[in-house]
Amino acid sequence: MSMGTPIENVEEALSAIATHGRRTNAFILVDAEAARSAARATSRGPLAGMTISIKDLIDIEGQPTTAGSRVRDGHVAEHDAPVVQRLRNAGAILIGKTNLHEFAFGTTSEESAFGAVHNPLDVTRSAGGSSGGSAAAVASGMGRASIGTDTGGSIRIPAAACGIVGLKPSLGEVPTDGVVALSTTFDHVGPITRDVADAALIWSVLAEQPMPALDLGRAPRLGLLGGYFTKLLERDVRSAFDAAIERLRREGATTAPRELAHADSIVPAYVNISMPEAAHWHGADIDEHANDYQPPVLERLHRGRTILAVDYLAAFDTRETLRRAVDDLLADCDALALPTLPIIPPSHGQVDAMMGNGETIPVRAAMLRLTQLFNITGHPAISVPVPVKGLPVGLQLVGRRGRTDDLLRVAARCESLLRHPERP
Repeated sequence: MSMGTPIENVEEALSAIATHGRRTNAFILVDAEAARSAARATSRGPLAGMTISIKDLIDIEGQPTTAGSRVRDGHVAEHDAPVVQRLRNAGAILIGKTNLHEFAFGTTSEESAFGAVHNPLDVTRSAGGSSGGSAAAVASGMGRASIGTDTGGSIRIPAAACGIVGLKPSLGEVPTDGVVALSTTFDHVGPITRDVADAALIWSVLAEQPMPALDLGRAPRLGLLGGYFTKLLERDVRSAFDAAIERLRREGATTAPRELAHADSIVPAYVNISMPEAAHWHGADIDEHANDYQPPVLERLHRGRTILAVDYLAAFDTRETLRRAVDDLLADCDALALPTLPIIPPSHGQVDAMMGNGETIPVRAAMLRLTQLFNITGHPAISVPVPVKGLPVGLQLVGRRGRTDDLLRVAARCESLLRHPERP
């Protein structure tokens, strides 16, 4: 979408919402009056005039923070979350609050009190989750960017499903205060955008870091994660991912195979930390407002109560083992590369996915399979779209802890080579 005057930007976003809002169900609240008022005011800063939506898990002063749930009926935020205040200070124009999987506790954005989010590329399919509304909004031009949250992949998954860019920064770089928690250990906040340059610009504001210089000169050194990470892929995903890697190689990227030790511990570590933390945060609401939850979300919260303290604590030891293992894999390369999603965006109501080797696995497990590790370890990770003729496929790149700026440089180079190859 274009970058015109602030008023032109707002009207362009509102026009897109009028066209695509109902068909995607991407928004819970559109604040046209506040957006127009902000556009008329003089604003300065790196994001001046940029229209940005906010996942309705993040507080905006004076507005409800629904978390996609009736459990929070009547809630009104008293203050802006720090990330929202940083956006305002940088001149951004907030366009509204986006729909999501209830309490961010799912991957498809189907289980919401406000109805399912639909993929703008095929409304019979999921936009991914939990930040599905944010991704659908950006992919449809309903604002230039959106701010989502990512606890197991909830920025990268919908970005991949909608064919755009999603960045999970390094753990701790962006504050999560004023954000409804899912897992306080794994929660991240980050941008969903149409390109890496906008992701880098917004990250620099959210993290209060210098804007990284996206030097496109040198082709990257990539470690290709195999084993667990490529064993179960749908055929279309494998084909698109392999073609993307081959294109990067033709343009000078070097690649080397990498395999993670202890990969079989990823899912238990994730479950044993995230689910009891979610159940603890919800507390008595699980019992007192049981009828207000989406039933599958309530079931997950009940499961969180059954995990033993000894298993919760042991998972932190596993977390440290996995963190060191990923550090080691990054020792002599610029980034790790793997698909973002092992499947194409699933149809609404789809329960299982058939992988290329003939094995069938639950959709929820499939969608988390390649992203959740980097919430456990805290490494920055970004999804960028790869060229496809059909439904979107994402290339996931993972960088060193605390060096999201370096990862963004690698991502910008890969994006450039995939979009505009130097040779046919």
